[in-house]
Amino acid sequence: MKKLGWKIWLLIVFLIFSLLAIFGFPPTFMQKGVLITSVETDSVAFEQGLNQGQIIISIDGNVMENLEAYSNYILEKFPVEEETKIIIQTKDGEYVLFSDKIPKITVSEIPKTNIKMGLDLAGGARALVQAQDKELTSDEVNDLAEVIETRLNVYGIADVDVMPISDLSGEHYVRIEIAGATPTDLEKLISEQGKFEAKIGNETVFVGGQENGVASVARSGQQSGVESCQESSDGGYYCNFRFAVYLKPEAAQNHADITGALGLDSENPGYLSEKLDLYVDDTLVDSLFISEGLKGRVATQISISGSGVGEDQDIAYANALENMKSLQTILITGSLPFKLEIVKLDIISPVLGNDFIKSILIAAFASLIAVALIIFVRYKNFKSSIALLITSISEIIIILGIASFIDWNLDLPSIAGILVTLGTGLDDLIIMLDESKQGTSISLKQRLKRAFTIILGAYFTTLVALFPLLWAGAGLLKGFAITTIIGISIGVFVTRPAFSEMIRKIGE
Repeated sequence: MKKLGWKIWLLIVFLIFSLLAIFGFPPTFMQKGVLITSVETDSVAFEQGLNQGQIIISIDGNVMENLEAYSNYILEKFPVEEETKIIIQTKDGEYVLFSDKIPKITVSEIPKTNIKMGLDLAGGARALVQAQDKELTSDEVNDLAEVIETRLNVYGIADVDVMPISDLSGEHYVRIEIAGATPTDLEKLISEQGKFEAKIGNETVFVGGQENGVASVARSGQQSGVESCQESSDGGYYCNFRFAVYLKPEAAQNHADITGALGLDSENPGYLSEKLDLYVDDTLVDSLFISEGLKGRVATQISISGSGVGEDQDIAYANALENMKSLQTILITGSLPFKLEIVKLDIISPVLGNDFIKSILIAAFASLIAVALIIFVRYKNFKSSIALLITSISEIIIILGIASFIDWNLDLPSIAGILVTLGTGLDDLIIMLDESKQGTSISLKQRLKRAFTIILGAYFTTLVALFPLLWAGAGLLKGFAITTIIGISIGVFVTRPAFSEMIRKIGE
């Protein structure tokens, strides 16, 4: 048996890691249970700690094999509206609920792989929006995206993706994708400017977007940042953050009038008895302690503080930074700062997505078999045909593995990129195979090097041509560009070298 070279071993290593990234360990298709896709924020389930992304293993000791088992058990559990105890076991722990209604959670089957499907394949609605009659800067469009995401999170919407993007002409947009939503739902959510309120008890201190609200929020420099990190008693870490908020005179006066009548909190010395509650569209999103030093003071500058926790200091620091950023976004404006106009609005059916995937798989498999047969007829070499099939299939697996590892959503442009990679890959493999069969005085190794030089030149040309597609069409072709770049790079640095070694060993 011929010894395998390092190029083939490199391909094997990439294949192993790609399969682990796609299926996980243990494999996801072997897991039992149902996946929680959303939990309504006003429900008992949410109050008890159930969250999107958790896997329900059993209910009241009964294993939930699949979605059908879950649905049947829940319907039998709640035949009438009377308070019922229900014990939900997830991978994270056990949750006990007392309710007279079916838990307000949405579940689905556990995905068989870690490959994430984009909106084009999973179904849902997509909108491309921009500010009406106003050109936004990159900072403004980032703030707009954060505000939109905050509002959508308030509604408890699952599988939402909000991303600021720009096109080649410099126009800025926000792309919003929501799985399972209709265009009407999405249009209603983003067309309304919403409402942000800050209250102490039942009294309103200020309303976002009005003249008597927030003047500005410090987001950098000495007046904003994570100040300290310490180890907690339970072995974890927590980091404290602080930033300054500048109120307009009327808001500052309201704050002084309301806090002047408050006492001190007996459980938290140094703070007032009521908190500053922040509401977005009448939903409480955060509550902040008020320092006793602000009692009755007309202060146009107040300091907001909070913390983030984690298993280690780095995670705690990152969580504190994220919490601070979220609070700053809410305080800048809980309502949309600009009137929006929808540039493009699409809906995609998940049924069409499934049919498309099946058609693509069939077409790709048929193409590979056809090319392998042509190679066999042309060169009368069965081993060369098998080597070509192994290399092409390996390339697809590695692309999907990398996409799973980086949590990239595969949409229609991404699938198109994989097909382009498959086509160009087959061209390159045929060039290498044809060069290896040339009856010249040059050695097989030299002929393969010559073929690889041609392939390398084509690779850099294609790479340069693909970079503008990352921004073309307001970023809608980004998936095509990224998967194609990943595919041709894997081909040039992993699969083509491995194929050349296979052909050399076959020739020898």
